[in-house]
Amino acid sequence: MYAFTDLSLAAYCPRKLYYRWRDAEEYEYPERDGRHELAFRYDALLDPGTELGEEPVAVAPDEYRRALGRSKARVGAFDALVNPDDRDVFLQGRRARGVAHKVLESPLAPSLVSAGAPPPEGVWEPQAVRAVAMAKALSWERETPVDRAFVEYAAHGVVRELELTARRTGQYRRALRTAAGIDGPPARTRRRSKCEACEYRGTCGVRTRSLRSLLGR
Repeated sequence: MYAFTDLSLAAYCPRKLYYRWRDAEEYEYPERDGRHELAFRYDALLDPGTELGEEPVAVAPDEYRRALGRSKARVGAFDALVNPDDRDVFLQGRRARGVAHKVLESPLAPSLVSAGAPPPEGVWEPQAVRAVAMAKALSWERETPVDRAFVEYAAHGVVRELELTARRTGQYRRALRTAAGIDGPPARTRRRSKCEACEYRGTCGVRTRSLRSLLGR
């Protein structure tokens, strides 16, 4: 059983996941800030009377409102996302568990709210893996198929719908295999841009014991 965030890290950087597991007792997860709450205030943010200059949006106010307007036009479930049936729902599936920031009933789907920036199209693979894990867990709990999820880049006004295609499901299963295979520290990522903001950048090259030995297995 893996946390949704574990699988997201497995897709992003398995070595970082190793260190996160190793330091689990000391690691402090960052608290949510006002960017997360933007995802629950879309109606107000679309209102021209709302002063966006006072909101924690990541782009210029006019650009933000245009992006949010495009999201409303493109995403059929936008109104349901504005007023979700439930929020911060703990889900436990067959292989993964964690919190879905929103759960919609029609269509039955979870949503992940991200404080970061969106890619030009689609969603970043680690977030796609996390969203698929949410959908799989929701499907397991409800004993009914869930064929989509949403990723909301709330500070940018961008909402993306994610279908559980064979490719996306494959990414999720690959992340499961990666997480299951971690014993010692995996190879360093070749995409060193990922290292720039990583809290383990200073110790990533240090020789370490295997995870199983650290856990006393």
